[in-house]
Amino acid sequence: MNSADGAFEASLRAGLPDAVFRPLAPHYLEEPRGLFHGNGGLLLAPASTDEVATIIRACAKGKVPVVPYGGGTGLVGGQIMPDARPVILSLERMTRTRAIHADENVLVTEAGAVLAEVQAAADAAGRLFPLSLASQGSCRIGGCLSTNAGGVNVLRYGSARDLCLGIEAVLPDGSVHHGLKRLRKDNTGYDLRALLCGAEGTLGVITAASLRLFPKPASQGTALLTVRDPAAALELLTMAQARLGNGISAFELIKGTGLDFLLAAGLGGPQPFAKRPEWSVLIELGLGPKQDPEAELAALFEAADKTGLSDDGVIAQSEGQRAALWKLREAIPLANKAVGAISSHDISLPLSAIPAFLTEADAALAQTEPFRINAFGHLGDGNLHYNVFPPEGQRTADFAPRRQELRDIVYGLVQSHDGSFSAEHGIGRLKPADLQRYGDPARLAAMRKIKDALDPAGIMNPGVIFG
Repeated sequence: MNSADGAFEASLRAGLPDAVFRPLAPHYLEEPRGLFHGNGGLLLAPASTDEVATIIRACAKGKVPVVPYGGGTGLVGGQIMPDARPVILSLERMTRTRAIHADENVLVTEAGAVLAEVQAAADAAGRLFPLSLASQGSCRIGGCLSTNAGGVNVLRYGSARDLCLGIEAVLPDGSVHHGLKRLRKDNTGYDLRALLCGAEGTLGVITAASLRLFPKPASQGTALLTVRDPAAALELLTMAQARLGNGISAFELIKGTGLDFLLAAGLGGPQPFAKRPEWSVLIELGLGPKQDPEAELAALFEAADKTGLSDDGVIAQSEGQRAALWKLREAIPLANKAVGAISSHDISLPLSAIPAFLTEADAALAQTEPFRINAFGHLGDGNLHYNVFPPEGQRTADFAPRRQELRDIVYGLVQSHDGSFSAEHGIGRLKPADLQRYGDPARLAAMRKIKDALDPAGIMNPGVIFG
């Protein structure tokens, strides 16, 4: 690989407008957890797919690495290349909504659009784009697709890949894949859309996408219900699905440790329970015009109370109360950061395996130290954030040398339950070794062959996924 040096920049300037070339601000060399730091590079912000193609062709010819950059919110270091001076390719100027086909429930947008802006464009057309993340005010849709982002509504609507009908992308040789079809059925060979979604910028640069929209629910309801334990939470989920079907938009598990951390950090606002529950679930409903979500939630709680699954709860009576309940859930990662995790784990498990995993993982870690555990996340789709914190009164930094030991314990148990060590954050530069250790050898070999075939020079986000 060659650096994006002054000579390379001069060669690009001959074929690109001056506006493409941007000063390299510090935030392009940082990521939220501070685990990776960039070492400089050439920041380019093209305004069109043709300009992206021009840049990629030059990089392929000069063997200069390319790091696609969205909103910079990724948590596995995929947006930072610490050991080189690459082209940092930001899509921040490519934000246009190209088309909205409300009658087809389709929105076509450029990849640099901020997720919240995509949601607003859908809303203005009387539709819903349901991808919802804590970082939606700053993450960009191209990054969401490239990492196959999940969020709180996967239970009902699926992940980013499921919400994408078509992709426009510049491939590693600079050719453009014109795949912005609005079709639900297109059985014409390999699905490049599905391949590029989740590839983390290693197979090309997504420049635009056709996204699925949905009718907006006529009414929404939100409740925070206590549960006896995670097994009871799963029983409550089964009960809710039997009653409400796909009317459940989100079903989030919250451990009491997370509520304690919110109080300690002064985040999340007032807590609804006088006595902090050990476990609770946040339920969101999106229902039709003839259904009353508050009544449905009240009936669900009554049934849960009778069967011993829940003995307390709060049902939002207004949009303000609904927002306050979601603020509790969405502030938990900020509280975690304030307390300081030793090791954070984005895992997924078969739903029925979750209670056993939590019991076994807590016990295995307790044998080493009285660690504090905050387990929370998207119970409805099996995605948990299982984070390990130092014992009360001790410093996170003192346990840094043991981070790999803790990851091995957690990931080993995840593997034993046929789960995944990376549910929604991706591999990035943080987890390639874990992928090699826990990944299926045949799948890894096929992935490597795909990478070598599409990107033989290895210029696209080197170090991501494959290390």
